[in-house]
Amino acid sequence: MARPSERETAVLREIEPGAGSAAREPSFLDPAVGIDPAAVAPDATARINLSWLLRLRWGAALGQLATILVSSRLPGVDLPLAKLLALVALGAASNLACAAWAARTRRVGPAAIALLMAFDVLLLTGLFHWSGGASNPFTSLYLVNIALAAVVLPTAWTWALVALAVACFSALFLEPGDPHAMHAMHGRGGDAGRLTLHLRGMWVAFAVAAAFIVWFVQRVTRALSVRERELDRARTAVVRSERLASLATLAAGAAHELSTPLATIAIAAKELERELDRGHASESAVGDVALIRGQVERCRDILVQMAAEAGASTGEDFSRVTTSELLQASLRGIPEPEGSRVTLDPGPDAHVVVPIRAVAQALRAVVKNALQASPAATPVELRAGATGAAWTLEVRDSGNGMSPEVLARAFDPFFTTKATGQGMGLGLFLARDVLARVGGDLSLRSREGAGTVATIRLPLADAAGAVA
Repeated sequence: MARPSERETAVLREIEPGAGSAAREPSFLDPAVGIDPAAVAPDATARINLSWLLRLRWGAALGQLATILVSSRLPGVDLPLAKLLALVALGAASNLACAAWAARTRRVGPAAIALLMAFDVLLLTGLFHWSGGASNPFTSLYLVNIALAAVVLPTAWTWALVALAVACFSALFLEPGDPHAMHAMHGRGGDAGRLTLHLRGMWVAFAVAAAFIVWFVQRVTRALSVRERELDRARTAVVRSERLASLATLAAGAAHELSTPLATIAIAAKELERELDRGHASESAVGDVALIRGQVERCRDILVQMAAEAGASTGEDFSRVTTSELLQASLRGIPEPEGSRVTLDPGPDAHVVVPIRAVAQALRAVVKNALQASPAATPVELRAGATGAAWTLEVRDSGNGMSPEVLARAFDPFFTTKATGQGMGLGLFLARDVLARVGGDLSLRSREGAGTVATIRLPLADAAGAVA
């Protein structure tokens, strides 16, 4: 598997246990193994739902405890405190047990959440039974569990919980409960006092139910949105790896298929050149043969370079190098006079842990793009520096900039605005993929008429220790 960044490793470990910790040390730019995050996403979603449900249950336990204590101090209210507090303690104990179980288990399914919510319905029923039965104004709290079930549970489990809540509520009508509890709800202040107390209880129940539903739904929705963004990043990384693997396969196949005929042409051209030398052929004929040999060598070099840039250098090790050494290696492959147009501000020297050949090729591709985008004789500025845990290199050209449409597609493979024959549209795509695999990043900002700035970030050696 290719080396993911630290953030991608954390995401893939969450959606698939063991991801990112292969039995062998992964080599750089290995083709990515296909991962379908959607296949394991339901378990991660259920785990998120369970974590927020446990938090909500702690809030419910505190609310129940406060309600019981406040109600017991009201004039004329007589509650069986021991039984009610025992039920609240049972709910808290079940929360602790569920948290411990979730920390140990690898898989959390909707059935576990449904059973926990069903247990909550039974606890509520017990609390209502000992505090007024069906006349308890807080019976509307049944709706909290039903609303949450509609958000986090599959349809079958949701309807099962609805049926359980309806059955429990109906049982409160069949069994009036403790006469002391009924006395507590009726009070001793006459009909007006009883009605006022009941209406106030309904108001409190409505406020509590509304607050719990909104709080839980918003929190779960926000957590799931974050989760979806992480999955999208993981899917994007896998797609990029698959594209890179396809390009590497194409390049390696082309080099393999063309190497034999090119070698044959080179040998035949060499022999023909010797024969022409012996026969005192014209200088033009000898020059033509030499041109053929030169072009064959050029084709071979192009194939080697294409294979390397497309990711054929799979076995390259990570090395600890200074940023100045990395910059020198990156600029070494830029021929004159283009190289003389590059102005470099290297900033303070720092250390990075990278496969130097591959990363140097990525930086060189960005600089070449900037040179090609800038008018002749205009400089390309390189400015480096270390900020926080990252080393940053800005490459600023003097070109016309990019429109928002072009900027949005700049990293797409085979997308180019250059003239035919001047580029394949792979430079930025491969550069970003290489940098992402070592925990770095490549971003662009551009405005028409104001040039383009490419920002390259690499983790410093201390931050890259886990990658190295």
